[in-house]
Amino acid sequence: METSESDEQETKPTPRMLAWAKNSAAYRLSKRMMTERQLADAIARKAREKFEGITVEQITALAAEAVAFGYSVKALDDNAYADIRARSSQRAGKSKKAIRQTLVQKGVAREIADEAVSEANDLLAAVIYARRRGFGPFRRTELDDKQKAKELSAFARQGFSFEVGAKVFAMDRDEAEDMLSEQSFG
Repeated sequence: METSESDEQETKPTPRMLAWAKNSAAYRLSKRMMTERQLADAIARKAREKFEGITVEQITALAAEAVAFGYSVKALDDNAYADIRARSSQRAGKSKKAIRQTLVQKGVAREIADEAVSEANDLLAAVIYARRRGFGPFRRTELDDKQKAKELSAFARQGFSFEVGAKVFAMDRDEAEDMLSEQSFG
């Protein structure tokens, strides 16, 4: 079956649309790091709003053009995004499990997410989380069984294992502070 020239024009984005996709990608990538999927999804969403009567094929082509542009100017790199996000998340007290889950939700491939969290230290992240929440060695009040259960549950909800939570609880404040002062943010 042959396609006519007018059918082909309807499936190909116009030069104006392609220029918009590149400009929009440049703007978004200058504001913050994004994954390939985040950029493609944002361009597709905005294209539907901006261009009346746009076809699915045109939307797909615009998203692909934006991603290709992002790679061509070296502003799009899922590996770098995952590494940076993993390090900053650990410094914020996030567990490996939570970091990996967030990266995958953002569109980073599982293998890249696994590599990014491979060097993360769950015990250090749990101590950071405990300091932020006033748990374990950073608690200012006496611990009772109900409070201990609440705090251990909070660790579990954040993706830390029971063993990691128990290690944080077993630390005294000086030991926890020493661990925090020795951390490297490299």
